[in-house]
Amino acid sequence: MKTIQFLPDNVSIEVEEGENLLAAAARAGVYVNAYCGGDGVCGKCKVAVESGEVESGKARLKNDDYAAGLRLACQSRVKSDLVVRIPEAMGKDGKALKRKPAATRTISARSLDQLIGDWHLDPPVEKRFLKLDPPTMENNIPDLQRLMRAIRQDCHDCKEPTFDHPDLLKELPFTLREAGWQVTVILLKGRRAEEPARIIAVEPGDTTASLYGLAVDIGTTTVCGMLVDLNSGKIIAEASAYNDQISCGEDVISRIVYSQRGDGLRTLQGKVVRTINNIIETLCKTVIISPSDISYIMAAGNTIMSHLLLGLDPKFIREAPYVPTCSHFPLTKAAELGVLAHPSVRLFLYPAVASYVGGDIIAGVHACRMYKSPELTLFIDIGTNGEIVVGNEEWMVCAACSAGPAFEGGGIRHGMRANSGAIENFHIHPETLEPMIITIDRIKPCGICGSGLIAIVAELLNAGVIDPQGKFNRSLEHHRIRQGEDGWEYVLAWGKDALLGQDVAISEVDLDNLIRAKGAMYAGYQTLLESVGMDFADLDRVILAGNFGAYIDLERAITIGLLPDIPRERFFYLGNGSLLGCRVSLSDNQRFRERMLVSELVTNLELAENAQFMDHYMAALFLPHTNLSLFPTVAKTR
Repeated sequence: MKTIQFLPDNVSIEVEEGENLLAAAARAGVYVNAYCGGDGVCGKCKVAVESGEVESGKARLKNDDYAAGLRLACQSRVKSDLVVRIPEAMGKDGKALKRKPAATRTISARSLDQLIGDWHLDPPVEKRFLKLDPPTMENNIPDLQRLMRAIRQDCHDCKEPTFDHPDLLKELPFTLREAGWQVTVILLKGRRAEEPARIIAVEPGDTTASLYGLAVDIGTTTVCGMLVDLNSGKIIAEASAYNDQISCGEDVISRIVYSQRGDGLRTLQGKVVRTINNIIETLCKTVIISPSDISYIMAAGNTIMSHLLLGLDPKFIREAPYVPTCSHFPLTKAAELGVLAHPSVRLFLYPAVASYVGGDIIAGVHACRMYKSPELTLFIDIGTNGEIVVGNEEWMVCAACSAGPAFEGGGIRHGMRANSGAIENFHIHPETLEPMIITIDRIKPCGICGSGLIAIVAELLNAGVIDPQGKFNRSLEHHRIRQGEDGWEYVLAWGKDALLGQDVAISEVDLDNLIRAKGAMYAGYQTLLESVGMDFADLDRVILAGNFGAYIDLERAITIGLLPDIPRERFFYLGNGSLLGCRVSLSDNQRFRERMLVSELVTNLELAENAQFMDHYMAALFLPHTNLSLFPTVAKTR
């Protein structure tokens, strides 16, 4: 780790060697004039490196400036401990404008190992290479019995496996003879320890080196995939894509409605299968393997996504008393759904709890072992369908609230997923009101991702550009605050500084969508805690899961009222808990079997018709909240 001291703010931060200097300043809460997202074209982010070494070119710098130690922060990477001086902005009167470093703090992954614990490499499928004795007139037992005998000889303490599919028998005699009686069997272990394994495939030759598992998080907005080498337990590739079902509706309710129209259910199933297949093809191209090398798929999604993947009608999930077709989904052949993989591959879906609390939340709780911890924990998965769990090893209560797609870029005019060019961090000068923009991959900005949205709203609020209702301060005369096509807006990047050549802005409509999304989440926490006679002060820890949370700024999330205002050391970041749970289950069959403990402990609380939830929701439609006493540290800054 390297230490950077920023002057004149006298703020220090520890970073990894090779960290981008502009991104480091943003994380430290130090304002640097930067319009182009880190692309190096605006030339505004000049800083003086007073001591230490950075790796940087001379782009946009005069030779004299470079010789004097000036560097473009966005084009500089940290090589050693540094002392960096940020030039002071000057006002029209020639005096230096005041600087106010922001109090920022990302949620640390410091305790990820502590949360998820160790697991043993014992995947639910295994491959065994066998050399069978060819049949003779003296030894002409049937091919299947010959294979079974070879398996018993290879694994003396194993129970005799079973088989359950006639297609295996149809191909078995030809496979054995064409392979010269040297084959690899794929065995699927029993769901319970006492159950024998099942033979699901027989492959010619020795294919034991190619044993891969796929973990899939089927999100309402985004589908994520992770390819795991089951021989080593290592992640070898990751990919994600928008769920193709978005064209049929942005949230789960609109998709249920769509499923009831004509061939809507089949269309929705086809779209999510196509999305999964696109991810599989991307993953396989990355590591140069075939989809047929994938031997097992672990998937998790909310209840509606799981129903739609399996082609189950979700009609009654939407109607009171909100009943799904099932909560424990059958082990399914992936090929029967149209998913690209080995023809024998099984697809397992994590069980759901209720209509709006699905396998994704169970996978997350399973991954972080909340069901084994005595600490009172609030588990939050922020997404289009926000899901919340509170409890410990003795009991757990869960609920879901439709937050909408704002945190994943939906419903925001310039919103986007966390892809290259998305604004992921933002600061605003308290006097000039000029922006500091950081984008993913340090290129020109083209949109706003979830973490960037939180940063932008918090900064605009603290600078007085917007009020607690999310309305722009009309009295400010500034060229970036203007009347736009969606009402008043703040221009984050002018077209000349943006990737697509058009202005990137945030409007009051965008702000309203964010406020409603964060209000639903906060009201869900309050309602769930009050249902068990507790409040935020009783929590030992808060575990935050979800795709966009990797770079969420803790202080800013509290500033806008998305997270509760409690001691910061109680917050932990899990990442994509759904994907992590699938990975753990892919790698460790014993941990996989424990998933039932989670679903048995969890009790669901319906918020859809809960009057208390609606009261809390209305009170939370404010930045951060109508009751500022719930946010004491934020109140001190007002």
